[in-house]
Amino acid sequence: MSRGAPDLRLAGFALATWLSSLAALYLSARTGILLGVAALAGAAVLAVIAARHPIEPTAAKTPAVRRRTVPARERVVVARVGKRASGTGAVAMRWIGLTVLLGAGCGAAVTGVRVTARESGPLVALVRAGDPVRVEAVVRDDPRAIRGSPVMPPTYLVAVDLRVVGAEDSVPLRLEARAIVLGSDPGWRGLLPGQRVAARGKLLPPRGGDLGAAVVSVKDAPELLGRPSWAQRAAGVLRSGLQRACEPLPDDSGGLLPGLVVGDTSRLDPALSDDFRTTGMTHLMAVSGANVVIILGVVLFLVRRARAGPVTQAVVCAVVLIGFVILARPSPSVVRAAAMGAIGLIGLASGRPRAALPALAAGVAALILYDPELAADPGFALSVLATSGLLLLAPVWRDALRRRGWPPGAAEALAVPAAAQVACGPVIAGLSGTISLVAVPANLVVVPAIAPATLLGVGAAVLSPVWAGGAEFAAWLGDWPTRWLVVVARYGARVPAGALPWPDGVWGALLLAVITVALLLATRRPVLKRLALVVAVAGMLGAMPVRLLASGWPPADWIVVACAVGQGDAIVLPAGPSRAVVVDAGPEPEPVDHCLRRLGVRQVVLFVASHFHIDHIGGVAGVFRGRTVNAVAGPGWPEPPAGRAAVATAAGSLPLHTISPGWSYEVGGLRLTAIGPFEPLHGTNSDPNNNSLVLRAEVRGETVLLPGDAETEEQDELLRHLGPAALRADVLKVSHHGSSYQSPEFVDAIDPAVALVSVGKDNDYGHPNESLLARLARGGARVLRTDQSGDLAAVATGHGLAVVARGDPPDR
Repeated sequence: MSRGAPDLRLAGFALATWLSSLAALYLSARTGILLGVAALAGAAVLAVIAARHPIEPTAAKTPAVRRRTVPARERVVVARVGKRASGTGAVAMRWIGLTVLLGAGCGAAVTGVRVTARESGPLVALVRAGDPVRVEAVVRDDPRAIRGSPVMPPTYLVAVDLRVVGAEDSVPLRLEARAIVLGSDPGWRGLLPGQRVAARGKLLPPRGGDLGAAVVSVKDAPELLGRPSWAQRAAGVLRSGLQRACEPLPDDSGGLLPGLVVGDTSRLDPALSDDFRTTGMTHLMAVSGANVVIILGVVLFLVRRARAGPVTQAVVCAVVLIGFVILARPSPSVVRAAAMGAIGLIGLASGRPRAALPALAAGVAALILYDPELAADPGFALSVLATSGLLLLAPVWRDALRRRGWPPGAAEALAVPAAAQVACGPVIAGLSGTISLVAVPANLVVVPAIAPATLLGVGAAVLSPVWAGGAEFAAWLGDWPTRWLVVVARYGARVPAGALPWPDGVWGALLLAVITVALLLATRRPVLKRLALVVAVAGMLGAMPVRLLASGWPPADWIVVACAVGQGDAIVLPAGPSRAVVVDAGPEPEPVDHCLRRLGVRQVVLFVASHFHIDHIGGVAGVFRGRTVNAVAGPGWPEPPAGRAAVATAAGSLPLHTISPGWSYEVGGLRLTAIGPFEPLHGTNSDPNNNSLVLRAEVRGETVLLPGDAETEEQDELLRHLGPAALRADVLKVSHHGSSYQSPEFVDAIDPAVALVSVGKDNDYGHPNESLLARLARGGARVLRTDQSGDLAAVATGHGLAVVARGDPPDR
């Protein structure tokens, strides 16, 4: 191994441990243990073979031109050189094989043993019985709110270790097994890791792929048993103090600063969170190894400036590391980040990445053997990959830039985020289905702001228990660099073609990983380096025109867009540059917000709720998010009342206007008219559906019919009052997600050229109905579905209508 080559001797052991543990999580305990034993047996056999048949040196072939007597001293040297030359490769292969088998055996066997708790006979019997049970458990990590809707409160997901489980009138089962609690009571929100609780609920089967033995569904608040540890209580005090110090700050930066410092994103706007994810800056919203590197790096710099010795430096950094873990809360994710960050700092501080890489490999293997669930944790993978990039790629790229005349600080600032992004790229692409082209420049320009924001946030947290005013001042100072992070994330997320589509899932991640490794290896040879550069540039230029020059989305002259929002409706009609009328908002805020962003809508001149079911108004907050809304309207039918109240709450000071037949509205070349319902319908299959607003839009000479969720009863009423001719339209938003409750005469009367079905993938309602789709197609309509093609746009071409699915070419 050359002097500058990385020491990868333990890498095979760590990788085999990781992969075998990951596989064993999806296998039965018996299978996992057998695989582990088989791998360990193979390692033992290989070790015995190596001991009995050592690799002997072979004589080096030398030219027979000159024959002379070789002194004994030189003969020894020749023998040693020959041994190295011929035996090193075989020894290396044996070492790799042995370490891989050992790692695979340890990972599979240990994980298999841990999986036995998931398959415990008495616990499985309780899960299958489905009877109410009383559980006692210890909270493992911070409760996480699963966002609800305007009419449904959030559910809190809590990772716990079960200690006691028992059905009514039965002997309690004492055990140690992991589980997930789904609690609907707000009392679950404030629990601390390490807190022992009791609750009554129902056991559900585990999801698989982890060590969880059950899911506990609980409606009531937890019963607290004892108090958390002093470390958790101290962390809770400091985190609460940081939140109080950030209360006077603006919502965006004030919600981001606690997330940047200790991973507390409870106040963070979901839209801003999406911007950070799109821009490749998600790591700034969670406790990661980067936080540890920043804090310990500053401490190490100050200690060295004070001329402290190595022992003092190590002690001070250890104390600071323990303090940071307490501040950020000693949950598994924080401990993991601290371990990865500390290993990364070892390599950077010592200047000996060869020593840090074996430490990283050993740390990865030890953490997985301690907690096999980490093998399936994307956050753990990102931490390991980022640390690996920091140790393997960043120093090489930094030195290369310095040789080309870059200043040391600039070279370091560019190399570190670039290395981390390249290393984490495959996992991010697999999770998001996109490749961010703005991630490296975005992370580069925020580098100067991360350290001061983090350190000032830590200062605010530390000061909060003893000096509230000082904590608020520190938070105010930290707000300024944090605002820069917000600006970069927001504008980075809006860069055209900033994120290119990529296959998601495991195969997408593996594909990008192979391409990344191939490019990194190619750059080691000048010819291949130039070829790789040409291929990369060609790929960029080949992809960019589709996104930028062709302006694939939004298409020019679009007249209506059905947003892909899942099982719900969100329809957008153009009302001028960057302006639109929005009809319905889907079930959740994020999808409709993203759809409007993709369309470039900054002002909603009118938001209309066709009716107040959750799948049409649940995402109303996303319509208001980051844009101006001028007016809000809805039907006269008030049910369900919680849905109407949610729309009124989102509208704030804007009045909720009631629309009835005869109402019309004109703006920016769009004319919108209400044609139904004529009178309230009672006792139907669904009264809210059959009292949906039915709207007719005229845009660029084309007509669009939006019947909401109108079913057979309302459709027949429209036919009686208006007649077939008045219902004729060029584009139909198919009613009620294509359900079977449709009047054939109503569908035939519309006779659309384009039929857009807004429906969720794999929904439980059987939508859309195949017979209905076939009837529309026989009538000459081009039928498209959001669950198959994403956002759908009908386009006026001047020669008829075209249909554009987001990312696909026009289909006439």
